[in-house]
Amino acid sequence: MAQITEVAPDLFRITTFLDQFNLQFSQFLVRDDEPLLYHTGPRMLFAGVKEAVASLIDIRTLRWIGFSHFEADECGSLPDWQRVASLAEPVCSLVGKLVNVDDCLALRPAKGMADGEVLETGRYRFQFLTTPHVPHCWEAGHFFEETQRTLLCSDLLHQAGNGEPVTHSDVVGRCRDVLKEYQQGPLANYMPYCTLTDPTLQRLAALKPKTLATMHGSVYVGDGAQALRDLATVFREVLGGGGHMAMSPPR
Repeated sequence: MAQITEVAPDLFRITTFLDQFNLQFSQFLVRDDEPLLYHTGPRMLFAGVKEAVASLIDIRTLRWIGFSHFEADECGSLPDWQRVASLAEPVCSLVGKLVNVDDCLALRPAKGMADGEVLETGRYRFQFLTTPHVPHCWEAGHFFEETQRTLLCSDLLHQAGNGEPVTHSDVVGRCRDVLKEYQQGPLANYMPYCTLTDPTLQRLAALKPKTLATMHGSVYVGDGAQALRDLATVFREVLGGGGHMAMSPPR
């Protein structure tokens, strides 16, 4: 079964390490009046993640399934979850709902969130922020839990390896290492760098999160604002301004 760690009050990290990718895949379950699962994981992990979630709540009570953008590890097993949880409703950006999710994936329509809109699950309040192309895709967005000041940050602060569930140490350096490594191979340019990148990261930093709940790698607890500002510098140095663009030459 996946590893389960409570990383903030009522917020459980459910993590599977896949050796072939040297990467952790984490989902986050919010145990509340209306339980929220953030990230579904890819379909190949569904059975293990389902078992982990079932050890924490009655799956039939799962109310919300959230994610940042349209990608296998974000929402790939959404139909599987909707089959076992009849109340479960996807929640994502309005663009994601209109462009991808309702037509291509969801068994029941998604709740499309506008920028600044709040989803209340009971004790907890999740503010939605539209973040186009951060980390990827036009429809990307992030949820910020206002009560405990937790940012569900998707692929931001991506770290390789099978690290500890929670750390107070530097995660930005680990992310820099991954980005530099990826830029040398077939996964190059998986993080776009554009005019929206730095303002978006500065906006997320202004929330002053205490916990950064990452999909890949250790959850960071500490000065989340400084970590996100440092990440903006790393993105600019590694991905922006003449950074390596791995493309095959024309034939």
